[in-house]
Amino acid sequence: MKSKRFSEPAKPIGRVAELFAGVGGFRIGLSRAGWKTIYSNQWEPSVRAQHASSVYIAQFGSQGHSNEDIAKVSKIPSKFELLVGGFPCQDYSVAKTLGKSAGLRGKKGVLWWEILRLVKLHKPKFIFLENVDRLLKSPATQRGRDFAVMLRTLGDAGYLVEWRVINAAEYGFPQRRIRVFIVAQRKKLTLDSAKAHEYILKRGILARALPVTTSQLLVSEVLIDSDVERLSKNFNKVIGGKSPFLNSGIYLNGVSYNLQTETHSVNLKKLTLGDILERNSNVDKSFFVPEKQLSEWRFLKGAKSIERTHKASGTKYNYAEGSMAFPDLLNRPSRTILTGEGGSSPSRFKHIIKTRLGFRRLTPVELERLNGFPDNWTRYDAKGKELSSTRRAFLMGNALVVGLVEMVGHVIAQELKSNKSIL
Repeated sequence: MKSKRFSEPAKPIGRVAELFAGVGGFRIGLSRAGWKTIYSNQWEPSVRAQHASSVYIAQFGSQGHSNEDIAKVSKIPSKFELLVGGFPCQDYSVAKTLGKSAGLRGKKGVLWWEILRLVKLHKPKFIFLENVDRLLKSPATQRGRDFAVMLRTLGDAGYLVEWRVINAAEYGFPQRRIRVFIVAQRKKLTLDSAKAHEYILKRGILARALPVTTSQLLVSEVLIDSDVERLSKNFNKVIGGKSPFLNSGIYLNGVSYNLQTETHSVNLKKLTLGDILERNSNVDKSFFVPEKQLSEWRFLKGAKSIERTHKASGTKYNYAEGSMAFPDLLNRPSRTILTGEGGSSPSRFKHIIKTRLGFRRLTPVELERLNGFPDNWTRYDAKGKELSSTRRAFLMGNALVVGLVEMVGHVIAQELKSNKSIL
């Protein structure tokens, strides 16, 4: 039975198929922008308990929802105009070094080909994807190769592709969550450098949804005109080279046009970590840090240089870390929520705040608020069983900022309504 806190728009502008749905961040944001989700898929491999899928069903109901390996989804059963997904980022995540990340060739990275298979089968008018910004420079041995393959394959499928690296805090949200948004549409268009520059800054979907500016007068162009096999083998094979992809761009007909842009978000009210906190009276005592633990928290958050020995070679080296804010500052947006945010053990990467009652960790509700979800969105599964605070933190670490999705969703809706060429 679905939650009474959510309802699809009465007169939707279009229909959405949602892949890698998580707990429904795309669906919430897009519904606020007038879209109706008619199909969703969420599957976490190698685990028995499908918590994200169960929370999704608890909030939206089971109709149109699939909890199976995407490789087994032969087709999406209903018609739709927009395909969305925050596809798994384990192969690109900062949780691994670039040298160890397997990128498109990794176990979860190969899911890109499942997305592409469904794109080619259904040919949706629009595609809206989200991933970590590390995607633009993966893997370490061929910076940008994975993204080049994605651009090329989407282009070959008939799409114009835009992308933008976005820091949610720069658009007024209370978390410094940095992600790359990729928007593609089936559209006939001719581009040269001047038109591409204007498209990235003013006329594109992402430009209208999330305004930017730049000091660059010209775009940089990258040819991606090889077939995919040669591209994967030969793209940017420069030792110590940098990715050619900048934080904003557009791809069409074998050419990537790139700009380094800055957020243009004047007159936006900017929320902070302090704005989303629960009252201390509502916070369970287990979230408060015992006095005897504080020294360990301080050590983990502080600057340090530790001599270590390499296991294989026996070589000694110094492991160094810079200092982090302790406690986290309440008058600024929070750091990015990570999947390991939950649990009471001290950690360098978990948030810790100081209140009049002492130091404490963030609650599941506060983590939900940082991503723009309704309070207690992840509290119960489809059977009414309460999830642990650790599991809820994990789900928010994998989620996205709902408000950003809404902003982009509004502009895609306008594009669908107009059904006209921008240029």
